[in-house]
Amino acid sequence: MFDVQPLTQNCCAAQQNASHACIGVSPFNSYFSTKRLVALADWALSEFDSCHFFVPDTAAAYTLEALGYPPDRARHKAQRQGQYVHNKITTALRTLSVDDPAELILGMARLEENARYRELLDHAHGLCADDPLFRQACLDASHWVLDRKLPPDTLPTQEQLRLAVRYFLAELPLFVDSGGITESGPSMFVYHHPVDFLERFYRNELPWSPAPGQGFLVVREQDRAVSRYSARLTSEANR
Repeated sequence: MFDVQPLTQNCCAAQQNASHACIGVSPFNSYFSTKRLVALADWALSEFDSCHFFVPDTAAAYTLEALGYPPDRARHKAQRQGQYVHNKITTALRTLSVDDPAELILGMARLEENARYRELLDHAHGLCADDPLFRQACLDASHWVLDRKLPPDTLPTQEQLRLAVRYFLAELPLFVDSGGITESGPSMFVYHHPVDFLERFYRNELPWSPAPGQGFLVVREQDRAVSRYSARLTSEANR
């Protein structure tokens, strides 16, 4: 049903003992249809003891600001889109008869109340400020995000990167220790794209490394997986 690839050899080893999956869902990415979210949730709940969906909802305002939105408008647009994504995930989980979908969704408001997340976020900001190698790696990751949103042949400015990197730093604690943040044990972060920063990170080539037991999976569903869950959604809607 899925093509599941550990990002590095270290991730392959971590996968053997993982009991939890943290599925990243980008707020403005059309890839995350409700059908795909159902398929991902069903896969995660079948393969792991537990799972969560991570939505960097209000943090998306940082990317919007980098693209030229005024701060107030960026926050409003990010909040509205974030709620839309939360609703899609809730629908997907209810399709699978999950009793309390909200418990499995990690938005920024919930994470900001999490002590482990705040500890890791503070460390990420401190390292980005103090370590040139780590800062450049984070800026390069933000460059990759902006490249996909700017007009063709347009390079982000240093100011745009400075604004956008806050989004990446908000995500970074989940790559470091999603199991510790959710108190779920060894965990695999799940996304459908590899990222150069994360390949280096999970190979322990940067000044910061993942927590013990933390890994990353690149998960892409096969076409028939989405078709199967499309039928399930239709059935659920007609009840």
